[in-house]
Amino acid sequence: MKTLNEIGDIKGKKIFLRVDFNVPLKDGKILDDTRIKKALPTIKFLSEKGARLIIASHLGRPKGERKPELSLKPCAERLKELLNKDIKFTEELYGENVKKIIEGMEEGDILLIENTRFEKGEEKDDIELAKKWRELADIYVNEAFSASHRKHVSVHALPKLFEEKYAGFLLEEEIKNLSKILENPEKPFIAILGGAKVKDKIGVIKVLIEKCDKILIGGGMMFTFWKAKGKNIGNSILDESFIEEVKKLPDEKILLPLDTKYSDSPESKNYEEGEEVPEGKAGFDIGKNTINLFREEIKKGKTIFWNGPMGVFENEAFAEGTYEIAKSLAEAGEKGAFTVCGGGETVTAVKKLGIEEKISFISTGGGASLEFIEKGTLPGIEALE
Repeated sequence: MKTLNEIGDIKGKKIFLRVDFNVPLKDGKILDDTRIKKALPTIKFLSEKGARLIIASHLGRPKGERKPELSLKPCAERLKELLNKDIKFTEELYGENVKKIIEGMEEGDILLIENTRFEKGEEKDDIELAKKWRELADIYVNEAFSASHRKHVSVHALPKLFEEKYAGFLLEEEIKNLSKILENPEKPFIAILGGAKVKDKIGVIKVLIEKCDKILIGGGMMFTFWKAKGKNIGNSILDESFIEEVKKLPDEKILLPLDTKYSDSPESKNYEEGEEVPEGKAGFDIGKNTINLFREEIKKGKTIFWNGPMGVFENEAFAEGTYEIAKSLAEAGEKGAFTVCGGGETVTAVKKLGIEEKISFISTGGGASLEFIEKGTLPGIEALE
C-alpha cells in the first residue's frame, strides 16, 4: 500500500479523495466537526501540491434516497471556514455536469460532491457506479478509515479501478497505531471492552485474549458474562446465544465487574448497587467496587486499549463508570503508557472530560478499529494494496 509520502508531481491532476464527513447534524448545523478537522492535513497537502480535488463522503443512512437533511452542504460551508478557501459543491455525484465543473477547476481547487449514500449502488459495491466515479479522476486517495470496514463502492470497488492509489495521512496513522497494539504491545497489555452486546465484540475478545494480559469487561455485555457464571441479572441486557461461547473463554485473562448500578429503567435518576441484579430491575453501569478494581488494573498497564462505554453514560446517574475509566486512561498515559481508545461513545466521553491530549491515540473508527484488530486488515485497506 502506498502512502502520500510516495506521491509524485500531482499539479493539475484530478484526485478522488474519500473522506469521512459523517458528522452529527441538527437543523442543518454541525454539532461536532472533529471528522472534518481530522481530514484537513491530507486535504491541505493535496491542494497545496496543485491537485484538483474531488472530495466524497457519506453522511448518515439515507439508504439510496435523497434526503435534504443528510446533505453534505453544511460540510462544504464548514470546510470553507476551516481552510479560508472557496469550496465548490455539487448535488450531482457524477456525469457530464460534474466533469465540466472539474475541467474548469484551477490547480489546488476543491470540489465536494453530494452524499455518496444518496446513490443506491454505493452500499451494494456496484461496479457500474464505481466506473462513473472512476471517470472523474486520475488518482484515488482513501482518508476514511472509519468507513473502510464496509464493502461500499467509494472505499472498495472504486480504488480497485485505479492504477495510482494512496492511503491518506489519517488512514496511515490509524493503521500504524492499531498495528502497534497487535504486533508488539509493551506488557502488561490491558484491554477494556464495553458496549451493549457480546456479539459485537466476541471476535475481538478472542484475538485480544492471545495478546492481552487482562481484558476488563463492562457495559451491557457484562451481564452475558455474569449469566454464564450463574449470577442473577434481572432484566439486564443479555446475548443468550453467546452464553456457551463466553463460558469457553479463559477465566484468568478476563476481569469481570464485582458489582453494578441497577434501576427500573435507563432514564431513571435513582439506583441501587449490588453484586447481582434483583428481578424486575436491570443493570446500567459498573458499581463503585468495580471502578476501584478496574482503576488498579489499569495502573499496571503499559499498553491500554479501550472500546465501549461502561454503562448508559448519557444519563448522569450511570456515567460514573465510563468517566472514571476515561480518567484512569489519561492518568496511565501521563505516566508513559501507550493508550488507544476508539468507538463513538468512548470518544464522546473522553471529549466531554477534555482529556483528548492525554490519550496517546484516538481512533476515528469504532466498528472499523474493532474489525482491524480482529482481522488485521479491512476491505478498504485491501483495495489499496
